[in-house]
Amino acid sequence: MYNFSQLTQKFEKAIDHIQKDLGSLRTGKASPQLLDPVMVEVYGSKMRVAELANVSAPDANMVVVAPWDKSILGDLEKAIASASLNVNPVVDGDIIRIVVPSLTEERRKEMVKILYQKMEAGKVMLRNIRIDAKKEIEKLEEEDGVSEDDTKSDLQELDSVLKKYTTQLEEIAKKKEADLMTV
Repeated sequence: MYNFSQLTQKFEKAIDHIQKDLGSLRTGKASPQLLDPVMVEVYGSKMRVAELANVSAPDANMVVVAPWDKSILGDLEKAIASASLNVNPVVDGDIIRIVVPSLTEERRKEMVKILYQKMEAGKVMLRNIRIDAKKEIEKLEEEDGVSEDDTKSDLQELDSVLKKYTTQLEEIAKKKEADLMTV
């Protein structure tokens, strides 16, 4: 019999990865995750904004970055400005304010296309996990004590697990699409 607990862990990791990838799509609403891809060159290494400052979204159009060390304010501003996020950080005393412009209808539709491209890539990732698991199940058939019926039931279980995670991925994409299309 095949170890399905390892398989579900692989699927869970893939879903988490895909969710993080989809989280990087801007919905026109401010969120602290907007700055996740930004790396800041400080203290002799590259660090994420969240490791250097408190990042919050006090309202739907603004992200506020409050660095713990005020001496790196300029470094944070430069990193955010050069991160190709299409935002303009403004230093306001000890904090950085980032106004997130709302998306146009055309841009929202482009984002939905990108969403579905990323979702397709996610489905491919899930199918590749399934292919690897199928090969392992077929190898088990050659061992003593494993019948053809065991292999068949494992393959059916594999397909049902794949279907469960594919459905979960589609639900995530539908929610994200609704967020993208909400003005």
